[in-house]
Parts: sequence; structure tokens; C-alpha cells
Amino acid sequence: MQSVNHRHAANARRSRRARLMKQGGFTLLELLVVLVIIGMLAALVGPRYFSQLGKSQATIARAQIDVFTKSIDNFRLDVGRYPTADENLAALFAKPANADKWAGPYLKKEAPLDPWGHPYVYQVPGTKGDYAVISYGRDGQPGGTGEDADISSE
Repeated sequence: MQSVNHRHAANARRSRRARLMKQGGFTLLELLVVLVIIGMLAALVGPRYFSQLGKSQATIARAQIDVFTKSIDNFRLDVGRYPTADENLAALFAKPANADKWAGPYLKKEAPLDPWGHPYVYQVPGTKGDYAVISYGRDGQPGGTGEDADISSE
């Protein structure tokens, strides 16, 4: 009886293996073809995605600069002058020592970094006006093109 049970168990294992073999999986070649197709799709879609990401960061920088310029103009209306270079954009959040008519804060919180992680540059006077607020773009350096281009309030 024991040998019958043993044979039955062995047949069940073989039967299970045979079913698994029939179901099969992907061959190495099929997996490689799928990987190549995924790689080709990533090569086509990736650059478009990252170019859109760069455009959105520039849009965010322009929007933040617009908020700064409105706040700077409100500061001038209250105090009678623009923040000095030493006071910088911090004068929009915390009262400077020599600004008696300061009615701020003009920003809800301290000036954030630009979308690339660099501080905004505040210039008094600006090159074309009374002041300028500038993001030097992705590279954080003056000048540049594309995502490295400067974004200015002027």
C-alpha cells in the first residue's frame, strides 16, 4: 500500500510539473524585446517630459517674481522708498530698523528660493528701473539660454 501511495505522490508531482511547463513563462528573448520597447518609449517621451518640467519651473519663477514686485511696490507706498540692497527681500517679511511707516509683512513668509534652489537676487537700482528681482535660472549664474536663462522683473 505504501508503494502505491508513493507512486501516486510521484505521479502528482510530475503532473504538477507538466502543467507548469505547459503554462510556461516568458522566454529570455521575449523579456529582452519588451525591455527594448520600453527603452525606446522612454527615449521618445523622456525629453518631452523634462522640457515641460523646465518650462513649468520658469513659470513658477515668473509668478514668484511677480509677487515680489507687488510686495516691493506696496513697501514703497508705505515706507516712501524701496528696500535697500542690504535689507534685500527680507524687508518684505520683517520690519527693517529704519522703516518707521512699515505696514507689513508684505509676504506671508520669508522669500523662498527659486524653483532651482537658488536665492532670488534683488538689485537696487535695477539695470532698467528702480529695482530688479532676478532668478538666474537652473545654473544659478548670470546669462545663459534655455533653462539656464535669467528671469527678471525688468
